[in-house]
Amino acid sequence: MPSDQNPWNIGGGARRPPNPPIKGPWSGGGNGGSGGQVPPELERLLDQLRALARRFLGGGSAGLAVVALVAVAALWLATGIYRVEPDEQGLVLRFGAYVGSTPPGLNYHLPWPVETVQILPVTRINRVEIGFQSTTDEPEITGRTLGGGREEPVRGLPARDVTAESLMLTGDENIVDINASVFWRISDASAYAFYTRNPNYTVKSAAESVLRQVIGHTNIQSALTEGRAAIEDAVTKGTQAIMDQYKSGVEITQVQLQKVDPPADVIEAFRDVQRANTDADTARNEAQSYANDIVPRARGESAAILAEANGAKTAAIATSSGESQRFLSVYAAYSQAKDVTLKRLYIDTMQDVLSHTPSVVVDEKVRSILPTLGLSAPAGDQGAQK
Repeated sequence: MPSDQNPWNIGGGARRPPNPPIKGPWSGGGNGGSGGQVPPELERLLDQLRALARRFLGGGSAGLAVVALVAVAALWLATGIYRVEPDEQGLVLRFGAYVGSTPPGLNYHLPWPVETVQILPVTRINRVEIGFQSTTDEPEITGRTLGGGREEPVRGLPARDVTAESLMLTGDENIVDINASVFWRISDASAYAFYTRNPNYTVKSAAESVLRQVIGHTNIQSALTEGRAAIEDAVTKGTQAIMDQYKSGVEITQVQLQKVDPPADVIEAFRDVQRANTDADTARNEAQSYANDIVPRARGESAAILAEANGAKTAAIATSSGESQRFLSVYAAYSQAKDVTLKRLYIDTMQDVLSHTPSVVVDEKVRSILPTLGLSAPAGDQGAQK
């Protein structure tokens, strides 16, 4: 071939064709190029590889092929580098089988198809809703693979009731409308990834089942007022027990009752009943207050009357006992000396009578006592007039 038809003088001279352009993701030539420039670091690495190939292989087409293979191998090995965020945990799968977990930071695994990595957000708090729906259906958390972007949460929409889930039967055969939110997180990444297919659905089904069971043993009045905290605690423990039984790797952090009301169709009638119950409680409290005032007072008065009667009884018994003892002692003395005793009794009796009766002493020479009647002492005077 003439030299003008072989401008590069292939095989016959010192002139060699220039290196063919590299068609890669940073180059501007070839199909699929982005139109950008080769990064300086990669260009420098390729130049070094070319020089090394020319040194050992003479710089022919075989050398360029080796350079390309080395570059491809280097890029393939570089795909094994991955990063785990502080709130994440990586699961390394070798030919689909779980071989270990990786902590946050830069890590390395054998490139695909030998090993792959599944990264899960182990500290993110997830929420499922029972009885209402405030967001669109969120996809199941399966973790992002290398090269994929982060999953962004779906923005919430206005809440709407789901009556098939919210209406529940209470222990006293009433119907209550309940909305609840269940918060959970990943506690065991490997169990979460390989023992559960749809964690959101599993958590929701378990929590709804436990909630219906708890409400079925609770009166409606307790559910509407002071029993809400106990219901939340019971549902949290019951749902966690079911998830542990499933080995789901899920931890139930909290259950919140968003709404506990009677059904909307009967809420006005229920409010009327509540008002009637309130009025009945008010009347009952007033009656109890009156009873608390009048009953103790009556009991106090009855206790005073009984105490007074007991005092009079005791005094009468004591007086009677004293009189009887006095009579018995006098009788005993009379039995021993009747004459002396009779005389003594006569003297005591006369002394008692005369001490309470005004006395007038008249000389026996006085023929008439009428003039002396005016000398009598006034009533109550204990003296005697001569």
